[in-house]
Amino acid sequence: MSLKNLSAIIKIPKFLRDKLKNKRINNIYNQFKKSLDLNEDFLVAVSGGPDSLALAFLAKIYSIEKKLKAEFYIVDHKLRPESTKEAKKVKKCLNKIFVNAQILTWKGRKTSKNTQSKAREARYQLLIKKTKKTKIYNILVGHHKDDLFENFFIRMTRGSGLKGLISLDKKAKIDNINLLRPLLDQKKSDLVFISKNVFGFYVEDPSNINEKYQRIKIRGFIRQLQKNGLDNNKFLKTIENLKSSNNVIDFYVNENLMKNSSFSEKSSKLFLNKLFFQQPHEVVFRSLSESVRLIGKKYYSVRGKKLERLISNFENNYPFKTTLGGCIIEKINQTVIISEEN
Repeated sequence: MSLKNLSAIIKIPKFLRDKLKNKRINNIYNQFKKSLDLNEDFLVAVSGGPDSLALAFLAKIYSIEKKLKAEFYIVDHKLRPESTKEAKKVKKCLNKIFVNAQILTWKGRKTSKNTQSKAREARYQLLIKKTKKTKIYNILVGHHKDDLFENFFIRMTRGSGLKGLISLDKKAKIDNINLLRPLLDQKKSDLVFISKNVFGFYVEDPSNINEKYQRIKIRGFIRQLQKNGLDNNKFLKTIENLKSSNNVIDFYVNENLMKNSSFSEKSSKLFLNKLFFQQPHEVVFRSLSESVRLIGKKYYSVRGKKLERLISNFENNYPFKTTLGGCIIEKINQTVIISEEN
């Protein structure tokens, strides 16, 4: 061990050092360090579930060891009567690892349709606002290996393409902010172990056992597959192979965006020329999806059916105007113009 590493470890509070003496936790932390590999300040999203509490613990130690600034945020979605009380309890719980977290509140209109999806998008928007205020452009979230499996099957049931099936990456971009998932190599059971060992507590979200949500149904389906011989390692290998194929398509998507689109800073409009739509269908589909997402300043892309209808309209020779994904999309002659909807 180098003197530099020894010095960093000495500065870690005794409570945290003692927890790292546990062999299982120490192994998880070493994997976490290798996965994160970050030398910039970061924000940590904490929900109070076992995944995010484990993330908070690991991230706190990492920030001390690497001498980085780390800020921790709890989002209160106000979706359940007890959510505010839980957020305060999580904030108090984080004091145990020497974290003074801030609570962010989603004040938007709550709907009964697509609740989880809307809450997720609201959560990211609140965190993005904080990154811009603090000028810290890295957000750590607690997605893990089990989420990777669940996401694959959820997207499959929706008829997603290749990109959708493998959409959880260790690093993604939202509005030029790095969204980092350093726990994707970790099993949920390991994160539960950390939360119990370090905090003796975590929030039990009732939606995690409510089978009206698709994710919970998929979770049960995966358990059945595992009982009947699903090999997790081979499944992960399949996802990695699909990612390699996806990277090839992304190369041509980026090339299409570079060569056949132009952005006017004066008008804040994106212009797509006719060659943009003369590429292979998947390249056109992804290029347009990314264009709408960026101009509309959304985290998630619009659903496939809506984009397919839009592409069909482009193939006609008459002008049209529509809205989609927070954008105004207009075809004039052979040019498509995309601007943000006010």
